[in-house]
Amino acid sequence: MMTWPPAAFLHHLADIADRETLPRFRTDLKIETKFKEGCSFDPVTAADYEAEIAIHAAIAAAFPDHAILGEEMGLTGGGSHCWVLDPVDGTRPFICGLPVWGTLIGLMLEGRARMGMMSQPFTGERFWADADGAFYERAGHRHPLATRDVGALSHAILHTTSPEHFPEDLKRGFDRLAGAVRMTRYGGECYAMAMLAAGHIDLAVEPSLQPYDIVALIPIIEKAGGVVRRIDGGRPEEGGPIIAAATADLCDRALRVLLA
Repeated sequence: MMTWPPAAFLHHLADIADRETLPRFRTDLKIETKFKEGCSFDPVTAADYEAEIAIHAAIAAAFPDHAILGEEMGLTGGGSHCWVLDPVDGTRPFICGLPVWGTLIGLMLEGRARMGMMSQPFTGERFWADADGAFYERAGHRHPLATRDVGALSHAILHTTSPEHFPEDLKRGFDRLAGAVRMTRYGGECYAMAMLAAGHIDLAVEPSLQPYDIVALIPIIEKAGGVVRRIDGGRPEEGGPIIAAATADLCDRALRVLLA
């Protein structure tokens, strides 16, 4: 039987991560570059490393039989439960001093994303999903998350982090979609996905995510009423080309334009 850890454990892990990331934000950090196919600059800092080490240790102590997949440490363990970690999703805005980065902590049960946390300690915000739903908290005030239904594609707000990593065919589709919506914005990273769950953005398209970029966000968006799909029809937990939408109907409309 699959069991869900309590939501309090997500917050415990976020507290641990916040203690590593926030003191390093807007400081003179040493920036290293990792190898990433198709990318000439993939930055990483001590905030990424130390936060993941700390979260990893806390999970291993509490749930030694759970697998853990992290951006910096890779995969350890196996079984039906797998934690998926991105200690600083949005390292580029992190090193630029822009507070649209966040720590992503997701839990998959039998390969499906079930729980997720996005913590943004500079703004003091947390967005998470557990067995009871999706929630937002800031300054001690907690509210349920809910996407909005704008109906027509022409009323939607579209987001992507950057147009630079789109393959040519998907970029043409994205340009068509951008021409069909009310407004397109860039650069929001995981924070934009949280804003979709909160009802401020309606569509998000990302061409090449890794599992650790999206697993934590899937339950947050889905339990707020939205949908997350792989554009090519695969499981979104696998990463790849991803579309997130406030409603299933809006997602279908967007995909018809994107893939025309």
